[in-house]
Amino acid sequence: MRSRLARLLWCPTVIIVKQAVRVRVLPTPEQAAALLATLHTCDAAASWLSGRMHADRALRKFDVQKRFYAELRERFGLAAQPAIRVIGKTVDAYTTLRANLRAGNYGMPGSDRHRRVGGKPISFRAEAGQPFDARCLSWQLGDVGRGGTVSMWTVTGRLRGVRVVGDPGHLALLRSQSVIGETDLVYRDGVWFLHAVIDIPEPAAREPLNGFLGVDLGIVNIATTSDGDQMSGSRLNHYRKRQLRLRKRLQAKKTSSARRLLKKRRRRETRFTADVNHQISKGIVAEAERTGRGIAVENLTGIRARVRLRKPQRATLHTWAFAQLGQFLTYKAQRAGVMVVQVDPAYTSQTCHACGHVDRRNRRSQAVFQCGRCDFVGHADHNAALNIAARGVECWGEVMRPHAAPILAAS
Repeated sequence: MRSRLARLLWCPTVIIVKQAVRVRVLPTPEQAAALLATLHTCDAAASWLSGRMHADRALRKFDVQKRFYAELRERFGLAAQPAIRVIGKTVDAYTTLRANLRAGNYGMPGSDRHRRVGGKPISFRAEAGQPFDARCLSWQLGDVGRGGTVSMWTVTGRLRGVRVVGDPGHLALLRSQSVIGETDLVYRDGVWFLHAVIDIPEPAAREPLNGFLGVDLGIVNIATTSDGDQMSGSRLNHYRKRQLRLRKRLQAKKTSSARRLLKKRRRRETRFTADVNHQISKGIVAEAERTGRGIAVENLTGIRARVRLRKPQRATLHTWAFAQLGQFLTYKAQRAGVMVVQVDPAYTSQTCHACGHVDRRNRRSQAVFQCGRCDFVGHADHNAALNIAARGVECWGEVMRPHAAPILAAS
């Protein structure tokens, strides 16, 4: 009999999830000036409020609104609802900061960096994004098409008929919403965007009747599946090395034109990497969906803190976007109804999938795996992916049959 957890997991209840949809804003010069003035005012208000919150140690939204709401509106000329959104943005920033401090992302308590980050108020860039809600921003998208208009509050008055364009699929999602919740106005590299958060039903995850598709992540091969498919990282690594050489050459010039070109190129590598990760994750999820399997991936949390590398290898590891690839795999699998599990990666590259023999000498090189017991020879990444797939089955069995999971003795 299945456990209560399994029955709840596979019940037909529709689960609502949040999804962010980005559209581009095409304002006229007058509208762009009003939007820019709005960002400057709201971010100045958020920085002032942050200083007051830090000085008075008031971090709860209820306390902040009670103490500073009236003064915030009077000092910066904000309407009622935008003032509430500024308070919410500032409180959320402190919530994130406290979570990072507790997680040790700014060093251990008592360290210089921990004290420096936690001992000063948060400051907001003059052009940082500003959240709006349905009272401050409304959409007019029509029935079909690639665009529409929005009406939004600004410090110079309400703007109407501001043009927006976007992907037809994203606009169809927006049109399907009766009410669109929080929307962030973002200004980046001279381009305006709206990031809208919508509620969509998540497809029910299908039980992996045919096992799991194991995925081994790496640098030479970005991803290798237990089916033997390899997504080579040579193209991405060559591209990154070329970008690094170009950055060094431009930084050495120290001219105005070099600085302008550096600023223009600063997001190019990030976009290229994200595109590669999108293609890889899309292919893996499509294969798992087609074959009725789940996806098993390594849990690589904290790998940068655990691994000790030589100095020439550090840049390669720290520019490896494995976390982004894992996120893409997860959300694409959720959309397709494919189950994803994370498994312990320990010794997956040293274990023979055929006989289970574990020895670091089994991995003769980066690419070659040869078992010292049964003489199995194969590609090292493929062997690791097969081990990950097997661990995915074990992990799923513990979820579906918790009474059969091993019980660890107290030490």
